Amino acid sequence: MELRFIGREEIRNALTFEACVPLMREAMIAVSTGGINQPPRQILPLPSGKGVFGVMSGVIADDRFGAKLISAFQQPPGSSIPSHQGVVVLFDPQTGAPVCVLDAGEITRIRTAAASALATDILARPDADSLLVLGTGEQAEAHIRAISTVRTLRRVVLWGRNFEHARRLAKALAEEDGLAVEATEDLAAAAAKADILCTTTASAEPVLAGAWLKDGAHVNIVGSSRLGPTEVDDDLVVRARYFADSRANVLSQGTELRRAVESGRIDDGHVAGEIGEVLAGKVEGRRSASEITAYKSLGSVAQDLWGGWYVYQALA
Repeated sequence: MELRFIGREEIRNALTFEACVPLMREAMIAVSTGGINQPPRQILPLPSGKGVFGVMSGVIADDRFGAKLISAFQQPPGSSIPSHQGVVVLFDPQTGAPVCVLDAGEITRIRTAAASALATDILARPDADSLLVLGTGEQAEAHIRAISTVRTLRRVVLWGRNFEHARRLAKALAEEDGLAVEATEDLAAAAAKADILCTTTASAEPVLAGAWLKDGAHVNIVGSSRLGPTEVDDDLVVRARYFADSRANVLSQGTELRRAVESGRIDDGHVAGEIGEVLAGKVEGRRSASEITAYKSLGSVAQDLWGGWYVYQALA
């Protein structure tokens, strides 16, 4: 069987957010119910500090298997180079031969935002219609587009440490997608009004404070995917009913949770459950309209494999 390479443009056309959100539902239920065997992620920092190299592998219950090799480098604002670059490799479950290599950066961009949209759909209030996104990179753009597929958004606000970058992205999204996107310099005021918040920054220290959130808000914490960088403060973690994509990974590599635990204000039991457990009906999600909910996204190879196999089969 010929080994096929599928690049960014083909992936982008095949793996729409409308297609990917249901795939993430299947993937996350599998993570929480034994439908995939995935060892802990290996995240190796480069000695220079320029970035990290990640290795993620998994075997699905139906014998499909594969792996992702990915680098994560912080790119300058406005750069055309993706922050995540690498490959997803799929293997034939009948022969063991590699059958497809896919651009991992594009798979990661789409599946990460789709997973947040899925979490938003099941944890945010049904009437949530205002979105605040922190960050101005590819994940900020992807999250706005993905979440607009699960909620009718009346207002979208974008914040970045560089206001001009935020303003340019807001203008482009408004023109391209017809969404009411605006940029802001006043993060605290925007956070106080938002029903849904997504942090997609590369910040080393918290940029979003729990004290700013209104009752009933939902937060997707996305930008920090390893120990070290953190985007939200301890107050936010403590105030929220806190869900993980993978409990084991978040307990070991979720910086925001680890900082709050080390402060003595909570313990590991603060993780209410995995998002897949909520989807499978094993754990209750939002319990009231006034409750603050949070979803911590570190990323799972299950998301890459479900997305990768979908694209490979769609283009076969």
